[in-house]
Amino acid sequence: MNETSEASSAPGAPAPGSRRPGGRTARTRAAVRDAVLTGLAEHGYPALTVEYVAEHSGVHKTTLYRRWGGVEGMVADALDLAGEDDWTPPDTGSLAGDLRALAREVVEGFREPAGAAAPTAFVGAAFQSPRAAEALRSFYAERFRRCEEVVTRAVGRGEAPAATDAGAVVRAVSAPLFLRLFVTREPVDEELADQAADAALTATTAGVFAGRAGAPAPSAPPAAPGAAPVAGG
Repeated sequence: MNETSEASSAPGAPAPGSRRPGGRTARTRAAVRDAVLTGLAEHGYPALTVEYVAEHSGVHKTTLYRRWGGVEGMVADALDLAGEDDWTPPDTGSLAGDLRALAREVVEGFREPAGAAAPTAFVGAAFQSPRAAEALRSFYAERFRRCEEVVTRAVGRGEAPAATDAGAVVRAVSAPLFLRLFVTREPVDEELADQAADAALTATTAGVFAGRAGAPAPSAPPAAPGAAPVAGG
């Protein structure tokens, strides 16, 4: 058993990353988050260590183990923090405009290698750590939940069928982009973003994402992707 797993299984230890008080504790949490992001961007998940986070955050190793349990807990908490922002989806006045804006946000988030490094590393971590995978799924479930508002508005304007599965629509927008970013490792640009959005729009208006009449549309959390942090990530 390695040092991290020993700390995670210590009897009576709090669930890593589960505390959310403010003040000095909030500053400590933010410092640890920043160190984790830097470490993921520079070295990737396999090389991220508690020693690295302690050195770059100024938080003692003992505190890191006691509060987060090790690297897995710190990575998961960094994603939790990322999901606690006040980001809202675009509101352009039309479903076509909103879907294009969402797709372009994905492209913009990965346009520069420096900005894409940490989100990409989160995806890599999700394939190596069950806790990171769970945190990534939760991050995207929340992001997509917020994005569903653009479809709800569109239904109200008569731009989409009443039983449209909003979660499926917003996932369809980013899915082709994530495929290129994380599977085939191809570049993405605004033209591809618009193409993905237009394809999702066409499918939506054709009723492809329409659920059963009178039944709530399903909105399951996405599987660990492919999906680095996303639109608004």
